[in-house]
Amino acid sequence: MSKASSKRHRPTELAKQSAPTGERVAALTGAYSFLGREVLKRLDVDHRFARVLAIDVRKPNLPFQKTQFHKIDLTVPTADGDLAALFAREGVTDVLHAAFLSAPTHNLAWAHELEVIGTLHLLNAIGEAKVDQLVALSATAVYGAHPHNPNFISEGQELRNHPSSQYLRDKVEVERQLHRFSKENPGTAVTILRMAAILGPTIDSFVTRFFSRPVCPLLMGYDPLLQFVHEGDAIDACLIALLGRHPGVFNIVAEGVLPYTTVLALLGRVPVPMPSFLAYRLSRALWMTQVFDSPPNFLDFLRFLCVADGTKARRELGFRPRYDIQATLRDFLRLPPAQVRETAMAVGRG
Repeated sequence: MSKASSKRHRPTELAKQSAPTGERVAALTGAYSFLGREVLKRLDVDHRFARVLAIDVRKPNLPFQKTQFHKIDLTVPTADGDLAALFAREGVTDVLHAAFLSAPTHNLAWAHELEVIGTLHLLNAIGEAKVDQLVALSATAVYGAHPHNPNFISEGQELRNHPSSQYLRDKVEVERQLHRFSKENPGTAVTILRMAAILGPTIDSFVTRFFSRPVCPLLMGYDPLLQFVHEGDAIDACLIALLGRHPGVFNIVAEGVLPYTTVLALLGRVPVPMPSFLAYRLSRALWMTQVFDSPPNFLDFLRFLCVADGTKARRELGFRPRYDIQATLRDFLRLPPAQVRETAMAVGRG
């Protein structure tokens, strides 16, 4: 496992410039990501923020008004010093950490450096600059798909080990870093948003590509309930958390769940039944040859339950999704409401 460099290049003292009353300065890591770009669009025209800092290795192609782009690579050893100096100089009050992979990658070492070491660099900078609030993105997938999962998983459930998925192991390790930082830095409110799989008409991820295929595997003897969140609701959740001060962990999910076979029927996909042992072998071969970007362990979520409880986000965060699961699927395909309802009723009668 990689370790962050112990040599941190930063000024001996970083005196944070106090922002005038009512003036907030936001910084977003992962500004080029889907959620990063969409949140930037909103913050750039929000009068509650005097300035917005977009941080990434690539500049989003957006018509900025008050947003400043800063090219910083979170994986380099000097990133924490560069970020701390930037946050102090600009008087940053709020940080949204969205510099996470939206899909597994074959480059495991780089992925670990970006997510785990990159987060460590960011936390060092936030602690040094005394930032008021940090909102970090995670995923409900960290709970893992398991035969003994409850019907609805609350935020208090202990996260499982994921021996077959470094993608999930890294996300769990990041969450542990965030919890440690929160205990050691009570002056910074830390909010973690665990997002269900995000679907929508514009987001591009390995989940949207999986459900865009004309045929999908169906593991014989299994039909787990699935859960999503609409891309628009995911953006809203980021803004609600950023604009308020709600420390803690929150599941961000759409209303409702549906069996996997019903989801395929609503999307017009053809299920291909196959035994589990064959599905895993085939998936492993396609993953290794990079034909598909869905890793073999993704099949666990097509066998076992992994459904998160969104009650806490509604009660404490004030998050109210505008799209339920059927509306999310409909908008993913850009279908009229009646067509999805009729298909769902037909599947239920069948």
